[in-house]
Amino acid sequence: MTATTPAATLTGAPALAPLLARGALLSPLKRPRPDADFPRTRLVLPGLRIDLARLAAYERVCGFATGADALPVTYPHVLGFPLAMRLMSGRDFPLPLLGLVHTSITVTRRAPMPATGTYELTVYVEGLAPHRRGTEASVVTEVCAGATAGRGAASARGATGTAGATGVAGADPVWESRSTYLARHSTTAAHAPEEPAAEPPAPLPALAEWPLGGDLGRRYAAASGDRNPIHLHPLTARLFGFPRAIAHGMWTVARCLAEHGAPDAAAVRARFRAPVQLPGTVTYGAGGGRFEMRGGDGRRLHVSGEVGPYPAA
Repeated sequence: MTATTPAATLTGAPALAPLLARGALLSPLKRPRPDADFPRTRLVLPGLRIDLARLAAYERVCGFATGADALPVTYPHVLGFPLAMRLMSGRDFPLPLLGLVHTSITVTRRAPMPATGTYELTVYVEGLAPHRRGTEASVVTEVCAGATAGRGAASARGATGTAGATGVAGADPVWESRSTYLARHSTTAAHAPEEPAAEPPAPLPALAEWPLGGDLGRRYAAASGDRNPIHLHPLTARLFGFPRAIAHGMWTVARCLAEHGAPDAAAVRARFRAPVQLPGTVTYGAGGGRFEMRGGDGRRLHVSGEVGPYPAA
């Protein structure tokens, strides 16, 4: 995205439920292909303050320590998700929201982010790319830091914030991520890239085993706002082809990073491999800066990733 790309400034974070409904209604009308046009507008939300009660709920469900002043490394994704959903649920986004699969995320955090800070969010669609199973979209979230305020004031203000000057014009992001989302569809030889078959990675040393309750999706949804029905209940998950509710992919990454830890200036990469069905048991493994979550028997790989310092040594 260039400086001439049009920007739309929001006065608050969009409500997710109407966006999910809109995206579901428009999905049958979409005809995904890698050379389709996509929305070029950057959505900007200035003057964002953190709702500390929701932050604490997120920390508890993901296993982060509560009460620390710095945001967990994955939390800005939660802040930017409503803006991403506004873009991906629109008529001009070519991929259907129903069935869209979050396949990977990379995160760069350049410095700790105080929970009492003021931030400016920018979210945009970077582009589309062919995938052997369909079309993949890249969505970028950037967070710039502004002024800070007391913890009590931040809690009273709430999560949506209001528009206003933050003093971040032209500033480099303190945090940014790039998420890829896959729409599965039939591909032609011209659009489907050749991908060599990858050998399954050997399991990392198992360090913990976590039983997951059937209500995990609902608890994470309450903390994050992501109430996709595939995560909430077996009945709603079956409507989309899942025998049981599945855990949010971003919960699996956050839970691993809560256990692993991340430096103040960090680079994180994660790839979502297979859904985690609820209830169930998973195994956490780590070693050499890598982490993973597998099924309780250690065979099925659900998420894999790596975390290290930024910039790399």
